[in-house]
Amino acid sequence: MSAYDDLLRAVEELGYPEEFGVVLAGELRSDKAMTRMASYLRQAQPQSPEEIADEMLAIVSQRDAWVERKKSQWAESRVNEFYNRPRE
Repeated sequence: MSAYDDLLRAVEELGYPEEFGVVLAGELRSDKAMTRMASYLRQAQPQSPEEIADEMLAIVSQRDAWVERKKSQWAESRVNEFYNRPRE
């Protein structure tokens, strides 16, 4: 089963329409994020769509921060390579 299908199933198990799951999956965009969201839905049993949306935004924010951190680390390593290059 794919992470997408698992997320849709978790949303439907809580009684929400499949379309809500599709919107969540569209915002989450990665298998890891969708898996985290499905796990949250099953464990926390949120009582409102607002709680679900808040968690989805938190997951997206964490993922975006991770991506930015990795970009920064890559850029920093390139700058260090430039500064530490052999000079003639």
